[in-house]
Amino acid sequence: MLSYQHHFHAGNLADVHKHALLAWMLSYLTQKDKPLIYIETHAGRGIYDLSAPAARKTGEAARGIGRLHAAFAPTHPYAQVLDKLRGAQGDQAYPGSPLIAAHLLRPGDAIHLAELHPGEHAALKTALSPYRAKLYAQDGFELAHGLVPPTPRRGIMLIDPSYEVKSDYQDIPRHLAKINRAWNVGVLVLWYPVLSNGAQRPLRRGLAAAHPSGFGHEVHFAPARPGHGMQGSGLFVINPPFGLHTAAAEITGIFERLHDPRSEEDAGPDLC
Repeated sequence: MLSYQHHFHAGNLADVHKHALLAWMLSYLTQKDKPLIYIETHAGRGIYDLSAPAARKTGEAARGIGRLHAAFAPTHPYAQVLDKLRGAQGDQAYPGSPLIAAHLLRPGDAIHLAELHPGEHAALKTALSPYRAKLYAQDGFELAHGLVPPTPRRGIMLIDPSYEVKSDYQDIPRHLAKINRAWNVGVLVLWYPVLSNGAQRPLRRGLAAAHPSGFGHEVHFAPARPGHGMQGSGLFVINPPFGLHTAAAEITGIFERLHDPRSEEDAGPDLC
């Protein structure tokens, strides 16, 4: 689907969850002096202006990174990327996952990004122009299957579709299984929304059954507005890096402190 525009939702609570753990994983993996590859199947535009009308219209960034930026220690890799970008481009600049990866990876590492939407792809090309990244105007899953097993073998893949195509919930486990068979050492990171109708539950249960050594983490929060279906954010990681459980527990704590028991928030974050 080409209708989804992430700049309406950039910097929301789901982004904070996803990007904080992605930044931690990238920082951890770069501690070893061996090259990495980063692959992203649904890259978006790379950088977002939170003062733009699209971002301000929903108010999701204000409830997300606007509230939680100060909750991260200055030494957290997510906070370091935010501070560096805002120092260069202003307080309303927010990095998407491709730019987070570009900031944390090293000159010898490889970056491959797929974005099919023409406007988003053009914006991504501009945002990533200072970095040595390969961009593809291609379906993300086609790119993923075509690249694995990659060179170098060490690396991480982020799969972050919009889920506007309802068959994604059935198709993604098959894609993950095939990618995992071809690249059994790759860190595969899937983001999914936690919805009020529970559409994510069969996906989560199926992934846990198929990949028993994988790691799942969810945070829950109040809907962005009345009637909005997303009530949380989930990640499932195949071949999770050592220490990810501890890093995720810290994120759980941040979201727990966000919860106000006097409001009509939901039950709060949990591990899946």
